[in-house]
Amino acid sequence: MQTTEKTSAVSDIPSGEELIARARALIPVLRERAALGDERRSLPEETIADMEAAGLFRVLQPKRYGGYEMSPNVFYDIVMTLAEGDMSAGWVYSVVAVHAWQMALFDDRAAQEVWGKDSNVRISSSYMPTGRGKPVEGGFIFSGRWGYSSGCDHCDWVFLGGFVETPEGQPIDARTWLIPRKDYEIVDTWQTSGLKGTGSKDIVIKDVFVPDYRTHKMVDGFTCQSPGNAVNTSTLYRLPFGQVFSRAVSTAAIGALRGMLDCFMETAKTRVNVIGLKTSDDSAAQLVIAEASNAIDELTLVLRRNFEVLEGYAARGESASIEERVKFRFQASYPPERISHLASRLFKAAGGAAVYTKNPYGRFLADINVGRQHAANQFAMFGANWAKVQLGAQNQDFFL
Repeated sequence: MQTTEKTSAVSDIPSGEELIARARALIPVLRERAALGDERRSLPEETIADMEAAGLFRVLQPKRYGGYEMSPNVFYDIVMTLAEGDMSAGWVYSVVAVHAWQMALFDDRAAQEVWGKDSNVRISSSYMPTGRGKPVEGGFIFSGRWGYSSGCDHCDWVFLGGFVETPEGQPIDARTWLIPRKDYEIVDTWQTSGLKGTGSKDIVIKDVFVPDYRTHKMVDGFTCQSPGNAVNTSTLYRLPFGQVFSRAVSTAAIGALRGMLDCFMETAKTRVNVIGLKTSDDSAAQLVIAEASNAIDELTLVLRRNFEVLEGYAARGESASIEERVKFRFQASYPPERISHLASRLFKAAGGAAVYTKNPYGRFLADINVGRQHAANQFAMFGANWAKVQLGAQNQDFFL
């Protein structure tokens, strides 16, 4: 995948509006390719190439490496837009492109290894904390197996979650580990009911040396004081890691609901069922259209409001309180749950037409339901923690 392109700053950065428009222009072709992605259980290379050509992977990338350093709200608008065409495409874009943001938090020696020759190089991930790093001189010997590495077929590096092996009684040392493609195996386990096109396969590593500078301490991401902040000084990179990444696995669902609703609206205007009832006259269909439209509006507004607040803190050199972070964490996890219920109602309201694979209803519903299963979208756990904090208890979540 790598080329000989030189790393350089981009002199002509498109506006956020232009990038969102480019993403919107891809919706028709994403709809056309969605079935192919499901069949292959991985996005078509042409889709990745289209996103790259549109500059979408550079939205959160440092300007020092050809990126645009834009607001997360531009990024999440692009995620939602792509997911209108195909949630698998929106999901892969989201979890791959967000890694350019975390790469900026690493020691710059790591960024040089990834982007020094080609600033288009992409990174996949699995933050499951299943890796173990044994300290040795200059770094660690790292091993483990991880699931759910979305888009890994299209990436040359991977971020992996794990712990440093420490003596009993010492504080836990959780980190993200950056590994090149030559040091890991991709195992095809991705046989699923939804999000088939994400190709979220397993990653296996056995006794690989990882230099210390290719690790990122989770506590540094929590305190917004990471090694990369020494050279990447934009306030974009002073946002809490947990807040940025958690939205990367929930936001595509909002776009998918929009795409499903748009398809429903197209047919509902003229559809008549077998007993002669117009869908446009069906009160159940009318209500779900109104509720789905309202939910999309409401969830998008909360998303944008939360990042405006977080960006405000970063610009002032301040940090959001634990109370706000806990609240925002729940609000990041909740959209897929709410959307899954609305998508189910849209599916039912579409009648018998919904069961045919030539129509997208079943795929949208399955994709939304599978996205809802992600560990970061377990809203009940985060909701309980938020409630406890409001009632005076100690916070129990540090992925904030």
